[in-house]
Amino acid sequence: MLHRILYTLLGLVIIITTVVFDPKSTSGPAASPLDRGQEDLGRFAYPSLARISWRSHFVMPNESLERLFGDDWIAVARFNRIDRRHVYPGMTIRVPERIEEIRNYTPLPAVYEAAKPHPKYLLLNITEQWIGAYESGQLVFSMPAASGIEGHLTPTGLFKIKAHHRRHTSSLYKTANGEAQYPMDYALLFLIDKEQVLYWIHARDLPGRPASHGCVGVFDEAMQRRVYGVPDQPVLADAKKLYAWTIGPERLAADDGTVRQFEDGPPLEIIGALPRRLDRSPR
Repeated sequence: MLHRILYTLLGLVIIITTVVFDPKSTSGPAASPLDRGQEDLGRFAYPSLARISWRSHFVMPNESLERLFGDDWIAVARFNRIDRRHVYPGMTIRVPERIEEIRNYTPLPAVYEAAKPHPKYLLLNITEQWIGAYESGQLVFSMPAASGIEGHLTPTGLFKIKAHHRRHTSSLYKTANGEAQYPMDYALLFLIDKEQVLYWIHARDLPGRPASHGCVGVFDEAMQRRVYGVPDQPVLADAKKLYAWTIGPERLAADDGTVRQFEDGPPLEIIGALPRRLDRSPR
Protein backbone atom coordinates (compact mmCIF):
# COMPACT_ATOMS: atom_id res chain seq x y z
CA MET A 1 0.00 0.00 0.00
CA LEU A 2 2.84 2.36 0.92
CA HIS A 3 4.53 1.62 -2.42
CA ARG A 4 1.37 2.52 -4.32
CA ILE A 5 1.13 5.85 -2.47
CA LEU A 6 4.80 6.61 -3.20
CA TYR A 7 4.38 5.80 -6.93
CA THR A 8 1.28 7.98 -7.08
CA LEU A 9 3.10 10.90 -5.44
CA LEU A 10 6.06 10.45 -7.79
CA GLY A 11 3.75 10.53 -10.79
CA LEU A 12 2.15 13.76 -9.56
CA VAL A 13 5.57 15.36 -9.11
CA ILE A 14 6.55 14.45 -12.68
CA ILE A 15 3.31 15.90 -14.06
CA ILE A 16 3.63 19.12 -12.04
CA THR A 17 7.29 19.52 -13.03
CA THR A 18 6.41 19.13 -16.70
CA VAL A 19 3.64 21.71 -16.49
CA VAL A 20 5.80 24.22 -14.63
CA PHE A 21 9.03 23.87 -16.56
CA ASP A 22 7.86 23.00 -20.08
CA PRO A 23 6.41 26.18 -21.65
CA LYS A 24 5.11 24.20 -24.64
CA SER A 25 2.65 22.44 -22.33
CA THR A 26 1.18 25.60 -20.82
CA SER A 27 1.33 28.33 -23.46
CA GLY A 28 -1.39 28.89 -26.01
CA PRO A 29 -1.02 28.34 -29.75
CA ALA A 30 2.08 29.97 -31.21
CA ALA A 31 4.78 29.30 -33.77
CA SER A 32 6.45 26.06 -32.81
CA PRO A 33 9.95 26.55 -31.30
CA LEU A 34 10.94 23.48 -33.32
CA ASP A 35 9.99 25.24 -36.58
CA ARG A 36 13.24 26.80 -37.77
CA GLY A 37 11.31 29.13 -40.05
CA GLN A 38 9.30 30.53 -37.09
CA GLU A 39 6.75 31.62 -39.69
CA ASP A 40 5.06 34.51 -37.90
CA LEU A 41 4.21 37.16 -40.47
CA GLY A 42 3.60 39.69 -37.69
CA ARG A 43 7.37 39.85 -37.22
CA PHE A 44 7.83 41.80 -40.46
CA ALA A 45 7.57 45.51 -39.66
CA TYR A 46 5.79 47.26 -42.51
CA PRO A 47 5.45 50.99 -41.69
CA SER A 48 1.90 51.25 -43.07
CA LEU A 49 0.61 48.78 -40.47
CA ALA A 50 1.02 51.41 -37.76
CA ARG A 51 -2.29 52.95 -38.84
CA ILE A 52 -4.26 49.68 -38.77
CA SER A 53 -5.27 47.75 -35.66
CA TRP A 54 -4.52 44.05 -36.07
CA ARG A 55 -3.93 40.93 -34.04
CA SER A 56 -1.99 37.72 -34.56
CA HIS A 57 -3.85 34.56 -35.49
CA PHE A 58 -2.24 31.14 -35.20
CA VAL A 59 -3.54 28.99 -38.05
CA MET A 60 -5.06 25.81 -36.66
CA PRO A 61 -5.62 22.46 -38.43
CA ASN A 62 -8.53 22.56 -40.90
CA GLU A 63 -8.34 26.37 -41.08
CA SER A 64 -7.84 28.24 -44.34
CA LEU A 65 -8.23 31.84 -45.43
CA GLU A 66 -11.56 31.03 -47.03
CA ARG A 67 -12.92 29.25 -43.94
CA LEU A 68 -11.74 32.01 -41.62
CA PHE A 69 -12.76 35.07 -43.63
CA GLY A 70 -15.26 34.06 -46.30
CA ASP A 71 -15.39 36.51 -49.20
CA ASP A 72 -12.83 38.74 -47.43
CA TRP A 73 -10.05 36.13 -47.73
CA ILE A 74 -8.53 38.03 -50.68
CA ALA A 75 -8.21 41.21 -48.60
CA VAL A 76 -6.52 39.25 -45.80
CA ALA A 77 -4.17 37.52 -48.25
CA ARG A 78 -3.11 40.88 -49.69
CA PHE A 79 -2.76 42.38 -46.23
CA ASN A 80 -0.37 39.55 -45.33
CA ARG A 81 1.40 39.59 -48.72
CA ILE A 82 0.76 35.84 -48.97
CA ASP A 83 -0.89 33.37 -51.33
CA ARG A 84 -3.16 30.52 -50.26
CA ARG A 85 -0.55 27.82 -50.94
CA HIS A 86 1.67 29.29 -48.21
CA VAL A 87 -0.97 29.48 -45.47
CA TYR A 88 -0.58 26.33 -43.37
CA PRO A 89 -1.44 25.11 -39.84
CA GLY A 90 1.26 26.20 -37.44
CA MET A 91 2.02 29.61 -38.93
CA THR A 92 0.84 33.00 -37.66
CA ILE A 93 -0.83 35.64 -39.83
CA ARG A 94 -2.08 39.17 -39.23
CA VAL A 95 -5.82 39.68 -38.84
CA PRO A 96 -7.29 43.20 -38.84
CA GLU A 97 -9.54 44.12 -35.93
CA ARG A 98 -11.92 45.69 -38.46
CA ILE A 99 -11.97 43.94 -41.81
CA GLU A 100 -13.33 47.02 -43.58
CA GLU A 101 -10.01 48.79 -42.93
CA ILE A 102 -8.15 46.50 -45.31
CA ARG A 103 -10.63 45.94 -48.13
CA ASN A 104 -8.96 48.75 -50.08
CA TYR A 105 -5.61 48.55 -48.31
CA THR A 106 -2.51 49.89 -50.01
CA PRO A 107 0.62 51.36 -48.43
CA LEU A 108 1.34 53.47 -51.52
CA PRO A 109 0.30 57.13 -51.96
CA ALA A 110 -2.80 57.87 -54.02
CA VAL A 111 -0.88 60.61 -55.83
CA TYR A 112 2.85 60.39 -56.60
CA GLU A 113 4.54 63.57 -57.83
CA ALA A 114 7.38 61.88 -59.74
CA ALA A 115 4.84 59.93 -61.77
CA LYS A 116 2.83 62.95 -62.94
CA PRO A 117 4.79 63.60 -66.18
CA HIS A 118 4.33 59.98 -67.29
CA PRO A 119 1.26 58.28 -68.80
CA LYS A 120 2.36 55.10 -66.99
CA TYR A 121 4.74 54.75 -64.06
CA LEU A 122 5.55 51.84 -61.75
CA LEU A 123 6.57 52.31 -58.12
CA LEU A 124 7.95 49.47 -55.98
CA ASN A 125 8.41 50.07 -52.26
CA ILE A 126 10.68 47.31 -50.96
CA THR A 127 10.11 48.28 -47.32
CA GLU A 128 6.38 47.68 -47.81
CA GLN A 129 6.77 44.77 -50.27
CA TRP A 130 4.24 46.47 -52.55
CA ILE A 131 4.10 47.70 -56.15
CA GLY A 132 1.74 50.22 -57.73
CA ALA A 133 0.69 51.35 -61.21
CA TYR A 134 0.30 55.11 -61.76
CA GLU A 135 -1.24 57.03 -64.64
CA SER A 136 -0.18 60.69 -64.76
CA GLY A 137 0.58 60.55 -61.06
CA GLN A 138 -2.67 58.85 -59.96
CA LEU A 139 -2.56 55.37 -58.44
CA VAL A 140 -4.85 53.13 -60.53
CA PHE A 141 -4.10 49.82 -58.78
CA SER A 142 -1.49 48.21 -56.56
CA MET A 143 -0.55 44.77 -55.25
CA PRO A 144 1.78 42.88 -52.89
CA ALA A 145 5.23 42.02 -54.22
CA ALA A 146 8.04 39.76 -53.03
CA SER A 147 11.49 41.27 -53.53
CA GLY A 148 14.98 39.84 -53.10
CA ILE A 149 16.29 38.46 -49.83
CA GLU A 150 19.48 39.51 -48.04
CA GLY A 151 22.40 38.56 -50.25
CA HIS A 152 20.20 38.73 -53.37
CA LEU A 153 18.72 42.19 -53.01
CA THR A 154 16.49 43.77 -55.60
CA PRO A 155 18.35 46.85 -56.93
CA THR A 156 16.94 50.28 -56.13
CA GLY A 157 16.82 53.31 -58.40
CA LEU A 158 15.02 54.42 -61.55
CA PHE A 159 14.72 51.91 -64.37
CA LYS A 160 12.66 51.34 -67.48
CA ILE A 161 10.74 48.31 -68.68
CA LYS A 162 12.97 46.96 -71.47
CA ALA A 163 11.19 43.81 -72.62
CA HIS A 164 8.22 41.57 -71.93
CA HIS A 165 7.87 37.78 -72.09
CA ARG A 166 4.57 36.15 -71.21
CA ARG A 167 6.01 32.63 -71.06
CA HIS A 168 9.39 33.29 -69.49
CA THR A 169 11.14 30.55 -67.48
CA SER A 170 14.12 30.84 -65.14
CA SER A 171 17.39 29.44 -66.46
CA LEU A 172 18.87 29.29 -62.94
CA TYR A 173 16.23 28.12 -60.48
CA LYS A 174 13.85 25.16 -60.23
CA THR A 175 10.43 24.72 -58.65
CA ALA A 176 10.20 23.63 -55.01
CA ASN A 177 9.90 19.96 -56.00
CA GLY A 178 12.93 20.25 -58.29
CA GLU A 179 11.06 18.78 -61.25
CA ALA A 180 11.16 21.78 -63.58
CA GLN A 181 12.70 25.18 -64.14
CA TYR A 182 10.84 27.87 -62.20
CA PRO A 183 8.13 29.52 -64.33
CA MET A 184 8.19 33.31 -64.57
CA ASP A 185 4.94 34.00 -66.41
CA TYR A 186 4.04 37.55 -67.44
CA ALA A 187 7.65 38.73 -67.10
CA LEU A 188 8.69 42.37 -67.45
CA LEU A 189 12.45 42.99 -67.80
CA PHE A 190 13.74 46.13 -66.07
CA LEU A 191 17.50 45.66 -65.66
CA ILE A 192 20.50 43.82 -67.11
CA ASP A 193 23.38 44.47 -64.73
CA LYS A 194 27.15 44.51 -65.33
CA GLU A 195 27.37 40.76 -64.75
CA GLN A 196 24.61 40.25 -67.35
CA VAL A 197 22.14 39.21 -64.66
CA LEU A 198 18.57 39.91 -65.73
CA TYR A 199 15.98 41.30 -63.32
CA TRP A 200 12.27 40.84 -64.01
CA ILE A 201 8.88 41.52 -62.50
CA HIS A 202 6.99 38.23 -62.90
CA ALA A 203 4.52 35.72 -61.50
CA ARG A 204 5.76 33.77 -58.48
CA ASP A 205 4.85 32.33 -55.09
CA LEU A 206 4.20 34.91 -52.37
CA PRO A 207 5.07 33.58 -48.90
CA GLY A 208 4.37 36.82 -47.00
CA ARG A 209 7.96 38.08 -46.91
CA PRO A 210 10.94 38.87 -49.19
CA ALA A 211 11.71 35.64 -51.01
CA SER A 212 13.36 36.08 -54.41
CA HIS A 213 16.92 36.12 -55.77
CA GLY A 214 16.50 39.74 -56.88
CA CYS A 215 13.51 39.69 -59.18
CA VAL A 216 10.09 41.03 -58.14
CA GLY A 217 7.25 38.54 -57.79
CA VAL A 218 3.50 39.12 -57.77
CA PHE A 219 0.44 36.86 -57.34
CA ASP A 220 -0.44 34.26 -59.99
CA GLU A 221 -2.54 31.36 -58.72
CA ALA A 222 -3.05 30.01 -62.24
CA MET A 223 0.68 29.35 -62.43
CA GLN A 224 0.59 27.65 -59.02
CA ARG A 225 -2.31 25.49 -60.15
CA ARG A 226 -0.35 24.45 -63.25
CA VAL A 227 2.88 23.70 -61.38
CA TYR A 228 1.75 22.53 -57.92
CA GLY A 229 -1.88 21.50 -58.46
CA VAL A 230 -3.28 24.09 -56.03
CA PRO A 231 -5.51 26.00 -55.59
CA ASP A 232 -8.43 24.20 -57.22
CA GLN A 233 -9.94 27.47 -58.42
CA PRO A 234 -7.30 30.15 -59.12
CA VAL A 235 -8.41 33.67 -58.27
CA LEU A 236 -5.41 35.92 -57.67
CA ALA A 237 -4.00 37.06 -61.04
CA ASP A 238 -1.96 40.17 -60.30
CA ALA A 239 0.90 39.20 -62.63
CA LYS A 240 -1.46 39.02 -65.60
CA LYS A 241 -3.12 42.32 -64.68
CA LEU A 242 0.17 44.20 -64.25
CA TYR A 243 1.58 42.72 -67.47
CA ALA A 244 -1.46 43.72 -69.55
CA TRP A 245 -1.50 47.25 -68.13
CA THR A 246 2.25 47.76 -68.62
CA ILE A 247 2.49 46.68 -72.27
CA GLY A 248 -0.90 48.08 -73.31
CA PRO A 249 -3.72 46.65 -75.46
CA GLU A 250 -1.92 46.80 -78.83
CA ARG A 251 1.14 44.88 -77.66
CA LEU A 252 -1.07 42.49 -75.73
CA ALA A 253 -3.12 41.69 -78.86
CA ALA A 254 0.09 40.91 -80.80
CA ASP A 255 1.72 38.96 -77.96
CA ASP A 256 2.55 35.44 -79.16
CA GLY A 257 4.37 34.42 -75.99
CA THR A 258 7.89 35.11 -77.27
CA VAL A 259 10.20 37.70 -75.73
CA ARG A 260 9.69 41.18 -77.20
CA GLN A 261 11.82 44.29 -76.78
CA PHE A 262 10.03 47.31 -75.35
CA GLU A 263 11.58 50.56 -76.61
CA ASP A 264 9.05 52.87 -74.98
CA GLY A 265 8.42 50.94 -71.78
CA PRO A 266 7.23 52.89 -68.70
CA PRO A 267 9.60 53.91 -65.89
CA LEU A 268 9.97 51.74 -62.80
CA GLU A 269 11.14 53.37 -59.58
CA ILE A 270 12.32 51.09 -56.78
CA ILE A 271 12.73 52.60 -53.33
CA GLY A 272 13.32 51.49 -49.75
CA ALA A 273 15.17 48.69 -48.00
CA LEU A 274 14.12 45.30 -46.67
CA PRO A 275 11.48 45.44 -43.93
CA ARG A 276 12.81 44.88 -40.43
CA ARG A 277 12.28 41.37 -39.09
CA LEU A 278 11.51 41.56 -35.40
CA ASP A 279 12.69 39.00 -32.86
CA ARG A 280 9.06 38.44 -31.95
CA SER A 281 5.65 39.61 -33.07
CA PRO A 282 4.51 42.94 -31.56
CA ARG A 283 1.06 41.36 -30.96
